[in-house]
Amino acid sequence: MTPRTERETEPQTTNSVTAEARTRGFAVWRALVAPVRRTLPWGMLGAGGAAGLLLAALPRLFEGGFNAWLTLNLLRAAALAFAMGLAFLLDDPARDTTAAVPTPRPVRQTLRAALVAPLAALWWTAALLLVPAELRPPVGGITLEAAATLTLALAAAAAALRFGRQPRPGIPVAAGLLFTATLAPLLLPNRWTLFAIPKAANWQAAHDRWSAVLVAAVVVWAACGPEPLRRRRFGRFFSPSGA
Repeated sequence: MTPRTERETEPQTTNSVTAEARTRGFAVWRALVAPVRRTLPWGMLGAGGAAGLLLAALPRLFEGGFNAWLTLNLLRAAALAFAMGLAFLLDDPARDTTAAVPTPRPVRQTLRAALVAPLAALWWTAALLLVPAELRPPVGGITLEAAATLTLALAAAAAALRFGRQPRPGIPVAAGLLFTATLAPLLLPNRWTLFAIPKAANWQAAHDRWSAVLVAAVVVWAACGPEPLRRRRFGRFFSPSGA
């Protein structure tokens, strides 16, 4: 074989290896979909979603009894209700055994979120449509608040898994989320408020801060995804399976 022929075969070999890796990765994702879907906390997600839709529908059910400010806070409460259900998304009862599986935990967590994301988008669309048009707050701003709240729930659940030993941190995470949401409007100074009202001077500034909360939550979730090195190294001494 001439040197030129060798150079021509190198790109073909590289392309073949890349295609094979992509096919293998797709096969892994496809094989994980069914078992991951079965382990999702559908009950808690359904309860949170139903509570949120009920809150969003109150202005339509009781016409004349709600103003724009109260409707805005009902939508915020609806997002919080769904976020509390979402706090259970990363619960892993088999945590001590799945720590040693070849599929990394970030991949499993990402798949869980990907399976729920379309349903969350449909749920939020329904919540917005349930609110009468004349009372509905600016869609972009309130959607940013909802996205940050939901992502914050996932970040808190990921942090609880990384720094704690509890395989099901959903209950304490949901309680902490409710506690934080209750105290934040009372404790945050006006210049740092997150809960502005439409047409107020601080509406845009508040949503700049919501954007920062969303970015920070994504960063924390990504950083807390992998298993701690110490746990991977010494997990066999604490794991019931010895893995």
